[in-house]
Amino acid sequence: MDPFDDLLSRVRAAGAVFGKSALTAPFALRLGAQSALTLCVPLRGEGWVVAGDERRRLRVGEAAVVLGPQPFVFTDDPDRAGPVIDAVCEEAEMPQGDTVLLVGSYGQQVPGRLSRVLPPLLVVPDNGDCAPMRDFLESQLAGLHPGRQIVLDRLLDWLLVCTLRAWFDAEDPAWYRALGDEVVGPVLQAMHESPDAPWTLATLAARAGVSRTTLAKRFTDVVGEPPLSYLTDWRMTIAADLLTRPGATVSAVATRVGYADAFGFSAAFKRVRGVSPSAYTQPA
Repeated sequence: MDPFDDLLSRVRAAGAVFGKSALTAPFALRLGAQSALTLCVPLRGEGWVVAGDERRRLRVGEAAVVLGPQPFVFTDDPDRAGPVIDAVCEEAEMPQGDTVLLVGSYGQQVPGRLSRVLPPLLVVPDNGDCAPMRDFLESQLAGLHPGRQIVLDRLLDWLLVCTLRAWFDAEDPAWYRALGDEVVGPVLQAMHESPDAPWTLATLAARAGVSRTTLAKRFTDVVGEPPLSYLTDWRMTIAADLLTRPGATVSAVATRVGYADAFGFSAAFKRVRGVSPSAYTQPA
């Protein structure tokens, strides 16, 4: 699995809030409060997404991704002052409205590295591939089918991954380009394939076939941080995921991400994540 696959494979909805709202102008709907990430897809009509100082028009066939946890507004007129109401998502018969908005929100199940490489608000035009899935998703929202929440979670993941892949392809940010860099690419591949390996700057430089100085400068220029800082952050991303699994122990997770003892791992985890590993573990 390459670094880009790793980045998106760890996007996992679990009990995601998913619904749709029918709106008739004038409207201003508050969305995304306390959500790590929200996906908005108009099924009919159009509106504006206003997130902080950012504002983008959103039409049928487009999708918007908004980073949280601050709320944002979906409105018919971003310049008109007026009351803002909290979203009320209808899940059965839809009332008539000029605009119908499909909304999916993640709680805190979005990797920190993904949040750091995305802008606060992005809008992606639809290439047509997602249309059948959106129709199926709308039908799933309209009834109490067996396994409904699992289906909605996975459909949300699918729509989000398609949207983000389209954005990365179009925007081609520096981090994305790094995967094809002749020096940085092999190093990223090595760290993602074997995060538990005893990597040093010297062994990573050997993998790239360059000197340590060359690797350190090139990696920092392309990725935005030194290689060993990236490695530590990647290990902690994996660890945070492993620690949420029932029965996980700090010592076992430490070994999985390349630490010889739980003490060193715990110190690194708290430094990067701001909390101890035990705060992430779930009872067996």
